[in-house]
Amino acid sequence: METTDARRPALRLLTAWGATRVVLLLFVLKLLVFPGPDVTVDVSVIYRDWHDVLRAGTFPLKDVTWQYPPAAALAVLSPTLLPFLEYATAFFVLACLTDLAVLALLWRAGRGAGRSPRGAWVWVAGVPLLGPTVYARYDVMVTAVAVAALLAAGRHPRVAGALAALGTLLKVWPALVLVGMRGRVPWAAAALSGAGLAALFAATMPGAFAFLTFQRDRGTEVESLGALVFHVARHFGWEGEVLLNYGSVEFLGPYVGTVSAVALGLTAVAFGWLLVWRLAASRFAAHTAADAAFVAVLLFTVTSRVISPQYMVWLIGLAAVCRCFRASRMRVPAALVLAASLVTVLEFPVWFDHVVAGDPLGIGLLALRNGLLVAAALVAARALWRDTVRRGPAGPEDRLSRTPCADTPATAS
Repeated sequence: METTDARRPALRLLTAWGATRVVLLLFVLKLLVFPGPDVTVDVSVIYRDWHDVLRAGTFPLKDVTWQYPPAAALAVLSPTLLPFLEYATAFFVLACLTDLAVLALLWRAGRGAGRSPRGAWVWVAGVPLLGPTVYARYDVMVTAVAVAALLAAGRHPRVAGALAALGTLLKVWPALVLVGMRGRVPWAAAALSGAGLAALFAATMPGAFAFLTFQRDRGTEVESLGALVFHVARHFGWEGEVLLNYGSVEFLGPYVGTVSAVALGLTAVAFGWLLVWRLAASRFAAHTAADAAFVAVLLFTVTSRVISPQYMVWLIGLAAVCRCFRASRMRVPAALVLAASLVTVLEFPVWFDHVVAGDPLGIGLLALRNGLLVAAALVAARALWRDTVRRGPAGPEDRLSRTPCADTPATAS
């Protein structure tokens, strides 16, 4: 009887996951029609073209829309693992399987003293809020690596560092999961693993780091926080334009460079705050690494000149890891991210034409979504600071908390 009762929560979780993911698959396979533009074109056309180039042994050097680190080639080439399926179908199936792997990691991490199944539920509920976009980009694969890195940090710091390095070479942002990890071991493992992987890609495939030069002429993406300036300015005679540029819809014209520079400056300020926090923090608990990673990625996202819908997958994944820990201070920011995800699917793809047009509906959706993200970032940063930074002189218990300890619960590695 006890065994049956213990299995019921897992069964409910898996049932909810299966029901929502079947719907997502029906949308990306076009057996159901999701409102708005077709989000699967990136996979069926762009990824497929990159796949053909990569199989020839080089990166897409002539395509400025290739703006990813070299390990992104692994995600683009992954449908080769299912040769009996058409490329796009294989990609969607692998994205779904990766989604299931993340659920398994979160479910395991949520068991035991001081842990909570809420993290797994955040993932189950949060991912479908983004609609079919979540399976039509490779970000779910990157998020899986970042989640695994954070869950390995407590007992397997070398594995955590290696996974963080792999994630960084997939899409840069997973480097931020290292921010709250204690000791030198994960950082050293990340540096060594990253250097080795980077050298391997550079030696075997031409153009591994060409993506670094493909970002210089980007404008301000229409969904970013800074874009709100131009959405409003267009109603007062601003003479710029909205164009498909470097693979996304961006503002180009007067003062765009200035707004982009301000965004870059805000990112620098955010990273400066993270450095100050790390130097000031004296209380590190089992949940601190997850909380710090969530805060860091939130700050990176809201200050970026690009906030693509798939960025929300990162935040949902990290919010889910935080909620695996009962002591995490990220309950409110996680809820704000889920709310922002629901608004995100409305601004893209459902009413993306209103966003591009900059009409009241489009501006309202962007202001609400970006406002929720800014609120989440500020609340999360404040909670992290209050949870880890001692206000008075450091005591013996704070000095002890700086050293790795064995109280971090078992994690998946």
